Amino acid sequence: MTSIDVQMAQRGIITIPKPLRESYGMAPGDTFTLIDLGGVLVLSPRKSEIDALADKIAETWTEDGETLEGMLSALREERERRGG
Repeated sequence: MTSIDVQMAQRGIITIPKPLRESYGMAPGDTFTLIDLGGVLVLSPRKSEIDALADKIAETWTEDGETLEGMLSALREERERRGG
């Protein structure tokens, strides 16, 4: 376990040292989860999976010849069929 001292700047900004950012592949705009364990703060990097999931869904739709418009149309038709 490594302990590194950091200092809070104005507006609550804390800089994560460059070696840690590089080691964990952190980049500006990344999202983190901050957990308060009764005064012990844990900062955990969280990579967004939304873009990767959206790409995977789009790839599957393309392979199946499906489009977003086609799926929305099918949903509307099903809703109407059920009386909604």
